[in-house]
Amino acid sequence: MRIGIPKEIKEQEHRVAATPAGVGELIRAGHEVFLQSGAGVAIGFPDEAYRAAGARVAPDLATIYAADLVFKVKEPQAEELPLLRAGQMLFCYLHLAAAPALAEALLERGVTAIAFETVEDAQGRTPLLAPMSQIAGRMALQAGMQALEMRNGGRGVLLSGVPGVPPARVVIIGGGQVGANAARLAVGIGADVTLLEHSLAKLQHFDDLYDGRLKTRFSNRVALEECVAEADLVIGAVYVHGRRPPRLIGRELLRRMADGAALVDVSIDQGGIAETSRPTTHTAPFYVEEGVVHYCVANMPGAVARTSTLALAEATLPYLLRLAADPRAAFMDDAGFASGINLADGRVIHPGLALDLGRQPVDWRQALNPIPD
Repeated sequence: MRIGIPKEIKEQEHRVAATPAGVGELIRAGHEVFLQSGAGVAIGFPDEAYRAAGARVAPDLATIYAADLVFKVKEPQAEELPLLRAGQMLFCYLHLAAAPALAEALLERGVTAIAFETVEDAQGRTPLLAPMSQIAGRMALQAGMQALEMRNGGRGVLLSGVPGVPPARVVIIGGGQVGANAARLAVGIGADVTLLEHSLAKLQHFDDLYDGRLKTRFSNRVALEECVAEADLVIGAVYVHGRRPPRLIGRELLRRMADGAALVDVSIDQGGIAETSRPTTHTAPFYVEEGVVHYCVANMPGAVARTSTLALAEATLPYLLRLAADPRAAFMDDAGFASGINLADGRVIHPGLALDLGRQPVDWRQALNPIPD
């Protein structure tokens, strides 16, 4: 199969979908790989390394998007959409529940859109989302530290405190990969950390793991309002599979927080958990609304692009190899992989996405067109 790997053009996005080692695996499996020139240069993967692995390096997007399968990191940008075509496969992060206009554009193009974030394993986990969630969770704490600095509008609180001065109060909403990794760092530096989660099993796990150094609470409306109102830093770490997360924090609740408190809404790539959350960029990551400093960067792992690329490329490569070998067989053999199909043949496949878009979902077997060899 012909596989195209473009250079990412989303603002401050330096990740690349495949490493030279991964390209070598694809070549050995009998596939053709077309890589856009400069795709990995910023993070230490020069074009020469991809050529040595067997890729054909081309300067223009048109050559890359002529492939049967476009493999990238982030969702297509406006200038990439006209290059997509019916029957073509797109394999990347999409987060379409938060981007209905993009979903509609992809439906019009008739592309088969397979989202990293909705692929599941046998246990119902999200193996292609997990590595970036781990990174985003750890980055959330350092973003929160910056948000609390005076220069960014913060209230000037040090998360760890110092002798004689108590640590900051950190509230983490959600106990998945993002929340777990944020908690790990927050507890490690000595912050006063409370994690809200609705799963008793997860709460038990955190309680056992931290032996009292992390406070846990059932995530209900009363607990959430109490904790958020008193927090110096709130980290939104809610993920609902393939859907927008609930808006858990309204303006009235934000107004009850101290002026200069901070909200790091990691859930922003799916739409965010706060009424006031809107996407920001690495170039201008902060804004203040209702007296609270917001950090809502939708591609947080792009700031540490080399680490992120190495982690993501290892997770996605086994799926890519199966997809390129025989798409229909790959999905038939693995229902969790098939759950990654969001759109196909102009129809919505993923049930959660269909619900958010107000569409009727279609079984992928009825929509997926054969992909040319």
